[in-house]
This record gives sequence, structure tokens and C-alpha cells, in this order.
Amino acid sequence: MDPGTIIGLGLALVATVLSMLMEGGNPAAFLHPAPIVLIVGGTLGVTMASVGLHGTLAIPKLYIKAMTGTTPDRPEGIRTLVRMAEHARREGLLALEDEAAHITDPFLSKGVRLVVDGTDPELVKDILDLDIEAMAGRHHAAATVFTHAAGFAPTIGIIGTVMGLVHVLENLDNPATLGPAIAAAFLATLFGVASANLIYLPVANKLKELSTQEADARTMMTEGILSIQAGDNPRIVEEKLKTFLTPKERETFAEGGAEEAGAATEKLAA
Repeated sequence: MDPGTIIGLGLALVATVLSMLMEGGNPAAFLHPAPIVLIVGGTLGVTMASVGLHGTLAIPKLYIKAMTGTTPDRPEGIRTLVRMAEHARREGLLALEDEAAHITDPFLSKGVRLVVDGTDPELVKDILDLDIEAMAGRHHAAATVFTHAAGFAPTIGIIGTVMGLVHVLENLDNPATLGPAIAAAFLATLFGVASANLIYLPVANKLKELSTQEADARTMMTEGILSIQAGDNPRIVEEKLKTFLTPKERETFAEGGAEEAGAATEKLAA
């Protein structure tokens, strides 16, 4: 799990509260139920109207995904593909059938099974590309839920502020209540803007980033599967797939290769 999302959101909220305290603000003054009900309920309602009930019910799972989601381990994916390339080069593509049954990644398992079944390479590529495209579409729809909420929340906050100011103007004959009433009116805008920028947009962006990382990993797998089907040398497969790695991931891949080589040497010595 990447703690960056949780830490980042927590840091943003703490900085907001700390800034308020440094200005001499009182946290209790912000606990007005009316603007909170309007922002939470109003944003949820118009978001539901935009994405439907099914998309709205998925919000809790999407929050958890944004907080706990991890990026694919691409170096380990390359090691798996290179091992399969070595296996196929020694014993043929049909030898990968048993290995495909033990692959935990459904996308990689599907690609290997297509190759073992003798599917035309162009058709294999088309099927896997369509799978990636469909996945990206689903992920985009999930992130859109929070993008919509981020767009609605500030506007609903303005509506709340206008409603509050109308109430203030109705009570101009009572000057003692004007200050608190105006402050309460502007809380709706504050909550709307804060929720959009401190919650909804960061979550939407994290979901998009997770989707991009997964799509890149699957594109890498597609290239590896097609290379194995073409009978490429395992070393060529490795060098081709390493182009998908960041400099840091290449270091991780090299370290993992050194560990595997060391383990193999110890096994031979034993």
C-alpha cells in the first residue's frame, strides 16, 4: 500500500486547521450543521443524478481503492515473462499451459492461454488491447464520480451562502445576529471549496494514476506475450520490456536478478 494518499490528505487537512488556529479561529465556530448537511447531501444528490445509483453505491469501495491501491510490480512481471520465454524456448509454447493455470494475474493468464491455443498473433494483440481499453474506460468512469463531485461542491456552497445571506437580509432589524449569521452563510462556500480540493479531486487524481499505471503494466505484458509467441530470445524479451521501467524500477530489477543469480549459485554449490 502506498501511504502517500492518506498522508497527503491528512497533511492538507491538518494544515487547514492549523492555519485557522494561527489566525485565532475557533473550531467550534465551524460546526454548523446546516451548511454541512447542504454540502454533503446536495453534492451526493447531484452526483447520484449524474452517475446513477450504481456508480454512487461504489463510492465507499473507490475511497478504499484510492487509499490502499498499489501500483503493479513491473520488475517482477518482467521476471515472470522472461522465465516463460526461457521455458517456451526450451520446450515449446505448449509447455506454458500448466504455467498459465498458476498465474495469479488474470490478464497475463488470458494472454498466455491465447498463445498456447495457437491464436493468431494479430488477434492476440487485438484481444489484449481491447481488454486494456475496456479497463481504462471502467476506471475513467470510477474517477468521474469524484470529478463530478468536485465540480458540484463549490457551486452548491455558493447556493448555501446565497441562501444564508437572504436569511441575513430578512433580519436586518436585529443587528446583534448579523455577524454570526453572515459567518454561517459563508461556511457553505468554505465547505464546498474545501471538500472539492481536499477530498474529491485528490481521490479522483489518485484513481486516474492507478489506472494509468495498470494500463502501462498490461501494455508491457502484451509486448512480452507477443515476443514469447514470436519465439524471441529471452534476453531480447528482457531488454525490450525493461524500456517500460523507470530508472528506480530498473535498479530494483537488477537487484532482483542478482539475488536470483546468487540463489542459483548456492543451489549448484550445494
